[in-house]
Amino acid sequence: MKTLIVLLGPTAVGKTEQALQIAEHIDSPILNADSRQLYRDLRIGTAAPTAEQLARVKHYFVGTLGIRDYYSAARFEADVLALADELFSSHDCLLLSGGSMLYIDAVCKGIDDIPTVDEETRSLMRQRLETEGLDTLARELKLLDPEYYAQVDLKNTKRIVHALEICYQTGRTFTSFRTATKKKRPFQILKIGLRRERTDLFERINRRVDSMIADGLLDEARALLPYRDENALNTVGYKEMFQVLDGTWELAFAAERMKKNTRVYAKKQMTWFAHDDDIHWFHPDDSEAIMALVDSYRQ
Repeated sequence: MKTLIVLLGPTAVGKTEQALQIAEHIDSPILNADSRQLYRDLRIGTAAPTAEQLARVKHYFVGTLGIRDYYSAARFEADVLALADELFSSHDCLLLSGGSMLYIDAVCKGIDDIPTVDEETRSLMRQRLETEGLDTLARELKLLDPEYYAQVDLKNTKRIVHALEICYQTGRTFTSFRTATKKKRPFQILKIGLRRERTDLFERINRRVDSMIADGLLDEARALLPYRDENALNTVGYKEMFQVLDGTWELAFAAERMKKNTRVYAKKQMTWFAHDDDIHWFHPDDSEAIMALVDSYRQ
């Protein structure tokens, strides 16, 4: 039976090198499941694969989008399934690797068939966000869809705006489209999770942030400054650098905030993954055991 191997874990845990090793071992390309690495202009701040790594193993879903391109977990699900159907004709195993929780769940479990938002509605809501602010839109969501309002992260701009877009476009609540029904896939799924002791992971995060800044993250953010309101840039790293470019923060302070915010994000990832009993957990250095598990699914 065809197998999709899913390598997941928090940011900076060590997925990149392990993914390369697994891909080489099973002779598979890497299907990237990092939602920000899809954007070609976010190279340093997303720790995107280097030219050497891209040459070592073929990657899909890396650097394929412009900064203003709209994308979603639902589109990722459709794109990955279509590509997998094509690649499985010549591969028994494929590797999906990343840390974007919703994107991974979309491929493994399926995502609700929520309508695609048209450009007119999206433009209207973008304007309202700029002129009225997130708090106003959140209060409106409470009126239109109180059930979703009660569970959504009220600081998550993307989710609040998207829910309102669906309400306005369809005349229905966003909640009414959410069924949470797991979809069947025409392949088996093996989930491999990487984890480290928290102190080790946090040290790696701190070192990665220092490396990003040394590699020119501030200059990368400067080039993206005209697009700072795009959803692709509503992410750790760029938000802190924009504060430096605004003159609000010193670079050293922004670096510490970036480290803190990245650690918070890593904890959210681990909390999310902890609810999935299908994940086989390993330390990133335990390559021999990982490969043994992979081979057991190839027989």
